[in-house]
Amino acid sequence: MSQGLKRGLTHYGDPDFSRYLRYSFAKSMGYSGKLLARPVVGIAYPSSGFNNCHRHFPELLEAVKRGVLAAGGLPLEFSTISLGEVFLNPTSLMFRNLMSMDVEEMIRAQPMDSVVLMGGCDKTVPAQLMGAASAGLPAVQLVAGPMMTGSHRGERLGACTDCRRFWAQFRAGTLSKTEIDGIEDRLAVTAGTCPVMGTASTMACLAETLGITLPGTAAIPAVHADRLRAAEATGELAVQLTENGITPDRLITPRSIENALRVLLALGGSTNAIIHLTAIAGRLGVKISLQTLNRLSDATPVLVNLKPTGSHYMENFFAAGGVGAVLQELKPLLHLDCPTITGQTLGERLGQASEFVDRSIIHPFDKPVESVGGLVALFGSLAPQGAILKRSAADQRLFEQKGRAVVFTSLEDLSNRIDDPGLEVTENDFLVLQNAGPRSGTGMPESGYLPIPSKLSKAGVQDMVRISDARMSGTAFGTVVLHVTPEAATGGPLGLVRNGDEIELSVKNRRLELLVPDETLSRRRTEAVNVSASQSIDASRGYAKLYMEHVLQADEGCDFDFLKSP
Repeated sequence: MSQGLKRGLTHYGDPDFSRYLRYSFAKSMGYSGKLLARPVVGIAYPSSGFNNCHRHFPELLEAVKRGVLAAGGLPLEFSTISLGEVFLNPTSLMFRNLMSMDVEEMIRAQPMDSVVLMGGCDKTVPAQLMGAASAGLPAVQLVAGPMMTGSHRGERLGACTDCRRFWAQFRAGTLSKTEIDGIEDRLAVTAGTCPVMGTASTMACLAETLGITLPGTAAIPAVHADRLRAAEATGELAVQLTENGITPDRLITPRSIENALRVLLALGGSTNAIIHLTAIAGRLGVKISLQTLNRLSDATPVLVNLKPTGSHYMENFFAAGGVGAVLQELKPLLHLDCPTITGQTLGERLGQASEFVDRSIIHPFDKPVESVGGLVALFGSLAPQGAILKRSAADQRLFEQKGRAVVFTSLEDLSNRIDDPGLEVTENDFLVLQNAGPRSGTGMPESGYLPIPSKLSKAGVQDMVRISDARMSGTAFGTVVLHVTPEAATGGPLGLVRNGDEIELSVKNRRLELLVPDETLSRRRTEAVNVSASQSIDASRGYAKLYMEHVLQADEGCDFDFLKSP
């Protein structure tokens, strides 16, 4: 039952005085006693001038409040930190855990009966779900929604898959400086998250699959009137949550996580989603196994024709039927008894088929875009605890081969040498980046999408095998092996790779092997390696110190060890 402003009184040694003072100060904001007697819906509000994805949040906030008031609640927003993907140094993932702690503690510390989580930009939704899962209060997620696409000389553009495509052309010398500057002006033209199936859109779709957002709301464009209506309906639902008490732990379960993995695979979604789902589930004591991911991937086809896996954009996905249509196609594979935020089970939600589905965008199960899932985990001597490949956005001709390692020991080394005309590299070599994982001093940035060396890109090479302990943007594409665990900085085998070593990649066999004798590797472990890196993280104090001392590896979601549920 709701407690409103009576919940969690400030300690003054006299509870009656605490209550008296709280209501006095609340009335100073102009609220009537009648309104202050209502159940309180907190609204986690991460707006920021450094977050373009959330530019429309002031209007969205008013719609949420409207819904709360109409349903008989009192809406009170509270600020949290905001993670604007491209505005953070060294990388937004480093601050995801900080935001999750901010969300958790503000939910715990302030008097609210339920909470609306407003988020969108890549790391904000997982941070909010992690924090809300730990706080244990009834919560509903409201996502920002994707941008609409822009246009350049008659071609549709969308950040950031098209960003990367055109930048590759610029590096190859086929686009001029004037042309790339003109494209820059048209890549991101509205509020909202990237308009492709990048990390933000993937996490929005997975939140809907987990049942913690209103059905049908994940893919609504940010500037669409339906997004405001979804916000109002979310506010109304948040008032219902103050009575029915549906908390995140009832929605985020082993069975709903498996459903989310199925949808992730069918979407050809972001590799980052594995890290985020693992962290969210870990807050509730649910473990995600990469072996399970492979088992599901073998039986879950890619159904969605969206960039970077396909050719369409999120606005098309919304019009084509959205997450609901994908769930309908996967229905025989899903756990339909999983509850959702509305009180229905997933099966009850899917009781009736979608009214319209555009089959050029959302394919039927028996006529998929690809016959197997978009992601696959690799294991072997180079990745004992696993690595991830987004095979749906990669060149299948590179899936079964051996290659000679061309090693970069750090991000600085990569930047200094990748375009060196004297770099000894061929298109059949494997580019290897070391020391870019969670404890590397750079925060595991989205640097796994190593650029093709300019002398190769100018010769027409568009893809080659790239291996690292870093991450990759969900909007990126290519044969890129990521999240190699354990990472180089903690003594993982990746740090023992040297120029000229032979590496074998077999997607078919789920293997990533370093073909170097054990005695050679043992000797290398005793050798000091000069890593020419100016680390981005000064871990001598503050949050950076906390991060470097407690962050876990990718296979545990890069959460902090003390935040995981036992």
